[in-house]
Amino acid sequence: MKEHIKHVLKLAFSIHGDTASYDEIHERIVSGGEVRGTNLCIMIFAIFIASIGLNMNSTAVIIGAMLISPLMGTIMAIGYGIATGDIDETEDSILGLLFQVITCLITSAIYFTITPITTASPELLARTTPTIWDVLIAVFGGFAGIIGFTRKEKSNVIPGVAIATALMPPLCTAGYGIAIKSFKYFAGALYLFIINTYFICLATIIGLLIMKVPQKTERDDERKKKFRAVLIRNTAIIIIPSLIFAMKMVEKEKEDTTEPIGISGISLDVGKLSEQLGVIYPEVSEVSAGYLKEWDSSEEKQHENLNVIVYLSKDISAGKKNKIKEFIDVETKFDKIQFIVRE
Repeated sequence: MKEHIKHVLKLAFSIHGDTASYDEIHERIVSGGEVRGTNLCIMIFAIFIASIGLNMNSTAVIIGAMLISPLMGTIMAIGYGIATGDIDETEDSILGLLFQVITCLITSAIYFTITPITTASPELLARTTPTIWDVLIAVFGGFAGIIGFTRKEKSNVIPGVAIATALMPPLCTAGYGIAIKSFKYFAGALYLFIINTYFICLATIIGLLIMKVPQKTERDDERKKKFRAVLIRNTAIIIIPSLIFAMKMVEKEKEDTTEPIGISGISLDVGKLSEQLGVIYPEVSEVSAGYLKEWDSSEEKQHENLNVIVYLSKDISAGKKNKIKEFIDVETKFDKIQFIVRE
């Protein structure tokens, strides 16, 4: 009975049973990582689609861009080259990825420079502060991707991984940072892209080594030891900032409150809204929101209005106030939005 259970568990968790031939795996990954006319044209179209989706705060459009983007193939090709010791494939794929990244940054920066809508949408802001949870998504997504990619029969895993790990939107957000000359946006979004790229690549390497793909260049024990040391060092360097961001997020979550004095609370992340507006408009110091009870003398009854108060360090123009109102209305529809200057 014990042996039977072991056998069942082994079959259940084995990734070797329906693995494609090594030649087929090589052909799939290498061809998917090529940067040529077709892939490049598709990528440019995906850049514009993602940029428009981020600009218009459309999740559906952004998902469409993720699905058609060819970036995943190049990253997996880098992992394949490293796992098999194929230096030429690794170098070609890295150069291809760099070319794709530069193309994406330039194209998205051009779009966000000429678009009349310059206000940062929630979809854009969501990609500027990556945390340890983004690391976990990239790791699990990378493992799911390489397992699905190496099966005999093609599966629908890769599209799901492309949506979960989101490679194109962070690059387009970095392009937005270039367009509006915001280093914070650029650095935050580029860091998210680096997280996704590195950990998808790392998961690909580990997955292929577990599958024991043939090595083009054999590594002796000394080289294997150095290889592991480099991976551990690089992983730690990339993870540390995400841990710091995560701790700050948790601390802020504990401190945030959604119930200002005199107003009954509502379910809204006021702290996050304050932070987002503060990045775009430094004059915004705090945001309070809730239901305010008011007596209607004409109808002789009490009404509850959903109000928001934006506290400012100094007065701002009517144009800026209208843009803030538009931004807030994307999050939640309020009955009234007030601006109060608080020295």
